[in-house]
Amino acid sequence: MNIRQAKFLMSNSRVEDCPAPTLPEYAFIGRSNVGKSSLINMLTEQKGLAKTSSLPGKTQLINHFLIDNTWYLVDLPGYGYARVSKEARTKWGRMINYYLHKRENLTCVFVLLDSRLEPQAIDLEFMEQLGQDGIPFVMVFTKADKQSGTRTRHHVASYLAKMGETWDELPRHFVTSATEKTGRDELLSFIEEVNRQVAQAGDNA
Repeated sequence: MNIRQAKFLMSNSRVEDCPAPTLPEYAFIGRSNVGKSSLINMLTEQKGLAKTSSLPGKTQLINHFLIDNTWYLVDLPGYGYARVSKEARTKWGRMINYYLHKRENLTCVFVLLDSRLEPQAIDLEFMEQLGQDGIPFVMVFTKADKQSGTRTRHHVASYLAKMGETWDELPRHFVTSATEKTGRDELLSFIEEVNRQVAQAGDNA
């Protein structure tokens, strides 16, 4: 897949105000400061599409981007630590939870994980909840360029082993680097594959 056009559509705090659910939608989420905006910009090859910041908590709303007029990319607020009040974090949590459960065209959630770290409890709990709720997701390991390939493979294997303790079948996973564009083709090919499946399902309905 080659992305020809990516444009920002709108930001919302309410699912009801999001764009009409007529296209496949892929949501990106992860702990604060996991490199989400950089990854989105790398995928779309638009440096300033998603706003990056050295401070956690930059994304505070549900941000919709229209990709080639055929699917939506959604930038969700990060979970975990951010320099905001507890009240704000609670509000974000409710907003994210409502979006994940009520957005009817949500096709897949991309859960971003820092490849430099051992398995984090908050990430494991978030993915466990997605699995229990039947929300499709894949694991996307970020910042692979920040360390050796050996360390990245070790941390990925640690995550998979930890999840294997409770999961019968592990979700797909991808290793990425926004700086080196690692994983870009694989992620876009995955989205293209799922979009094709969605279109076929619609034709057969």
